[in-house]
Amino acid sequence: PRLPAPHLYDRLIYTRVLTGANLTGAKLLDANLTGANLTCANLADATLTWANLTGAKLTGAKLTGANLIFAIPTGADLSGADLTGASLMSANFSNAALSGATLTRADLDKSNMTGASLNGANLSNAILTGSILTGANLSAANLSSANLTRANLSGAMLTGANLSAANLSSANLTGANLTGANVTGAMLIGADLNNSNMTDVNLTGANLTGRNLYSETTMINVTWLRTRCPSGNIPSSYPCTS
Repeated sequence: PRLPAPHLYDRLIYTRVLTGANLTGAKLLDANLTGANLTCANLADATLTWANLTGAKLTGAKLTGANLIFAIPTGADLSGADLTGASLMSANFSNAALSGATLTRADLDKSNMTGASLNGANLSNAILTGSILTGANLSAANLSSANLTRANLSGAMLTGANLSAANLSSANLTGANLTGANVTGAMLIGADLNNSNMTDVNLTGANLTGRNLYSETTMINVTWLRTRCPSGNIPSSYPCTS
């Protein structure tokens, strides 16, 4: 059912059960939705700026084009949710569940996704510049053509992730696990790969300019083809040595 008054402001506290509610275009600025059940709710184009969604259940919810700038979905369950094209800048998704969620073309600039579960999520063409993804689970996630410039991915799980054509320039990947990841054509200029695991990684056409490959970086069975090494050159033989 569509709620009768979509323009709702000023810390309004809703009934906690909104399963399947139609909140398309709703104005929920600064709303307190802590622990609310919004399973399969339609929040397309809704405004949730500064909204508190701590521990909320939004599995399968539709949030396409929604505005969650500075929102606080800490520990929220957004598994399978559709956040295509959503504005999520500076939102706090720490420890949130986003497994299988769609975040295509979403803007997550400077968002906090520490410890978040994003396994199998679709983040293709998403903007994650300056985002914090320390300890996040991005196993089998689609990050193709995503912008992760200056993102902090230290200790992140990226096993089997698709990072093709992604921009990881100046990203922090210390201690990250990229086993089996597809990094073809990715930009890793100045990225920190210290102590990372790059076993079975495909680096075809990737650019590693400007950062040494530390001895602590595990690089077993890596695919090197037209890879630009830290020296900035494409050598006649591989692996890159520095």
